[in-house]
Amino acid sequence: MKALAHITGGGFPDNIPRVLPDGLGITLDLATVPVPPVFRWLAAMGDVAEHEMLRTFNCGIGMVVVVEPQRADAVTAALTRAGETVARFGAIVPVKADAPRVAYSGHLDLAW
Repeated sequence: MKALAHITGGGFPDNIPRVLPDGLGITLDLATVPVPPVFRWLAAMGDVAEHEMLRTFNCGIGMVVVVEPQRADAVTAALTRAGETVARFGAIVPVKADAPRVAYSGHLDLAW
């Protein structure tokens, strides 16, 4: 499994499932997402709930790279060498047809 999801309008719940085959979803550990200050400010000043932040903004994650677990270290090393900051925060999981394709654990650090 290899895929890229550009996290733009639609945020996490709309963009990530577009690159996954039917029957697969993703679990994201939000506590490991490094949230830039601008998103904390937006959440605080606009009184925006976490679920809405995830639906509307990328919260600092511009691109999601999906690779096989055994390739994750090599891909992380290559991206880091290229000057990218890598945050590993999810795993691909099987999902039933009627289940949400993106599931979350933890919470974004939105404290301003």
